[in-house]
Amino acid sequence: MSDLHSSPTDSTPAGAAEGGGRVVLVTGMSGAGKTMALKALEDMGWEAVDNLPLSLVASLVRSGEGLARPLALGVDIRTRDFGVEPVLAALDRLMAESGLDVRLLFLDCEDDVLCRRFTETRRRHPMAVDRPLLDGIRHERTLVSPLKRRADVMIDTTNQPPAEFKRVLAGHFGREASGGLVVFVTSFAYRNGLPREADLVFDARFLANPHYVPELKPLTGRDPAVAEYVAADPAFGPFLESLTRLLEPLLPRFAAEGKSYLTIAVGCTGGRHRSVAIAERLAGWMKRRGGRVELRHRELDEGSS
Repeated sequence: MSDLHSSPTDSTPAGAAEGGGRVVLVTGMSGAGKTMALKALEDMGWEAVDNLPLSLVASLVRSGEGLARPLALGVDIRTRDFGVEPVLAALDRLMAESGLDVRLLFLDCEDDVLCRRFTETRRRHPMAVDRPLLDGIRHERTLVSPLKRRADVMIDTTNQPPAEFKRVLAGHFGREASGGLVVFVTSFAYRNGLPREADLVFDARFLANPHYVPELKPLTGRDPAVAEYVAADPAFGPFLESLTRLLEPLLPRFAAEGKSYLTIAVGCTGGRHRSVAIAERLAGWMKRRGGRVELRHRELDEGSS
């Protein structure tokens, strides 16, 4: 039986009609966040339907007569008549519909985190009824891997807090996402790992480190004194110039290819000084060019020392 996530009211949210003709199939690993994704999309003005039999997908879309609201369809191994080939066939049929903008969103997550999520919630993995949990997860991963390869958007939720997950979804599928490329600039610490959602990564560890200057150590790259110290490094100017010269022709090409959300990550050792200062400068450069930019400092936002 399918589940319908309906909006609190029957009225179409302001501006939602502008998203008419947009369809996204939401799939991926069980436990990776499909339900949360559908609810977040619903909050953005999408009509969200979970576990609709694949044989009914085309008729549902046609009945929309232009889809006054964009449509999000949740599909996973619990869906009746699920299979990789049927999902891809349904996707191809939707793409053949005149005037539809169809995307496949794949949600992924590392096996150990999926194990922890199922254990903590005491939920049974749909493919681990008669086998160990990890075996079921690995079997599902093999089964759905062709969908991951076909996906237009892949989001890894392994270390992604709910608020960050919703922010990334909004970048790809929010009402404003149909208006061009949104660039998300983030700073990070290499010691805490690369941001899994990053499309482009740049390393700032070659610059002089304010961490070793006693009066600058407790500050961050947002503080003018730190920003000036980083910018005073003779290598800073050429690096920033090369970076902007690289990005200037790339950003329009990404937009032309239909990419709605691009994540640029700048890292240093602790994620508090050099990477923050560069991310701030880079975001400022993009805004001055009229780009749509979001800025985040991972370690500062998460309270990392």
